[in-house]
Amino acid sequence: MSSGTKPLLLYTAATPNGRKVTVFLEELKVAYGTGVVDYDVENLNISQNTQKEPWFIKLNPNGRIPVLVDRARDNFVVFETAAILIYLQQFYDKDNKFGFDKDSEPNDYSETLQWIFFAHGGVGPMQGQANHFNKFAPEKIPYAQKRYTDETKRLYGVLNIRLEERDWLAGPGKGKYSIADINVLPWVRIHGFSGIETLDEFPHVKAWVARAGERPGFQAGIVV
Repeated sequence: MSSGTKPLLLYTAATPNGRKVTVFLEELKVAYGTGVVDYDVENLNISQNTQKEPWFIKLNPNGRIPVLVDRARDNFVVFETAAILIYLQQFYDKDNKFGFDKDSEPNDYSETLQWIFFAHGGVGPMQGQANHFNKFAPEKIPYAQKRYTDETKRLYGVLNIRLEERDWLAGPGKGKYSIADINVLPWVRIHGFSGIETLDEFPHVKAWVARAGERPGFQAGIVV
């Protein structure tokens, strides 16, 4: 395990799932300051299957990044990207700047979970398969390329419906920038890599990605 000294330790790599967590951590730093939220990063070389080594499997039996270790809470370990975002919002977003109170704002809290689960079971897996068959598969399989690219576009269409007359996925009115958005934006922003050259077909999604990209915390988190 890394020998850093900051309260949080993140094992990650430069993937959309890894960037979800670094974006949120950087947003938290902007909102609360490094005196409240700060972290060490250990980048894993997933191309060499470092995440499959025994020491890492002890942290995450699934052998995937990212993994968060909370040194401030007796080295508590959290894996699965959505679970990490929910954990950080619970323990490090005391003013609910990026989420909603489940007791006083139960409907908004439920909306957040709904959109997190939508992305976790939809956009990420489908776009990940599109990436694989369009970029990395050892042989070209047109059926698989079309199937996963089309399904990714369908899911973008769902987001586009939700974002009509809204700025963000969850919350009243036009919504509030929250972990619901952070959980899916790093995937959508690489649409070109996935074979979807433009977001012109999804104007509300296109505006949403641009809006998030103007945030200093988002910008910082993408380049960690």
